[in-house]
Amino acid sequence: MTFTRPASGRAQGIPRNFQKAAGVSQEPIPARLNLFLGAVAMSGCLALLWLASHTQSWWVLLASSVLFSYLNNTNFSLFHEAEHKILHPDERVNEWFGRLLGAFFPTSLGFHRAGHLNHHAHNRSEFETFDYIRPGENLPLKYVQWYCVLTGVYWTLPPLASLAYMIWPGFVRIGSLRHTAEAKQTATATYAKAYDRAPETVIRLEVGLSLLLQMAFFQLLDLNWVGWACCYGAFALNWASLQYADHAFSECDPLQGAWNLRVNPIIRAFFLNYHYHKAHHEYPKVPWIHLGKYIDPQEFRPWFWDIYWLMWCGPQPLPADGRSPLVPRA
Repeated sequence: MTFTRPASGRAQGIPRNFQKAAGVSQEPIPARLNLFLGAVAMSGCLALLWLASHTQSWWVLLASSVLFSYLNNTNFSLFHEAEHKILHPDERVNEWFGRLLGAFFPTSLGFHRAGHLNHHAHNRSEFETFDYIRPGENLPLKYVQWYCVLTGVYWTLPPLASLAYMIWPGFVRIGSLRHTAEAKQTATATYAKAYDRAPETVIRLEVGLSLLLQMAFFQLLDLNWVGWACCYGAFALNWASLQYADHAFSECDPLQGAWNLRVNPIIRAFFLNYHYHKAHHEYPKVPWIHLGKYIDPQEFRPWFWDIYWLMWCGPQPLPADGRSPLVPRA
């Protein structure tokens, strides 16, 4: 059964609840465009890493790092498509191109997919409301976690956790990562359990592939740590800030708990509509290029910068009704 999109922005032909629960979509995947954009973004990132490592000008280093932070987010947005298996209709191409994109993060496709699908399952639940303070929570831990996201420190978690998994997969079964109040508050409890059914051998090989490719980049392009660190530091800050701005202070609901943020069209192009995050959570199998059609024109849509600067004010008390304090009440 196919479905069409009326002027109101709602899909028809499939019950709305079923669409959201199952992520059903018959929208075509822009396979050739995805491969082209990925090739351009990855090539551009390598060129910028080389430039940042060889320039004698701090201004060129800064400009290279900033541009890298956006181009590598293009890579990540395509990697995100691969996680949902909508990068390419051929599963082998989807997986192998996704692994290549993952090396630019760097992380493993399988490792990141398990964690990301866990995020979809627990979005805005008691495990994933880092922006709201719940009764009895550890406040110092709450604030440390929050500002680690805002300052980009959060980016280090996937590479380090995937590396730890390659060395010792059993670390995800440590009791303190699953059964403590701190594990629940930080969402570690659900993320650790997400790897119980993950493809262990595949993930370990993927992490090894990412490591080998990063080493090859250093060797073949004669990179240095200053250029690499500046580029990835800028990327970490850019990437991490958006990862929670898409959700911050939204409704406590797994499907509605995200924003379709307003942002400069050029920035949105770099991120491949990643700012249309509520639409993505409602319809996770819809490719990025079609997400704009899945936005209700009547819904409240804040600007990215409004959410971002509000985030710097710190976590807020949990609303009694779980609704967003930012959405105007009728």
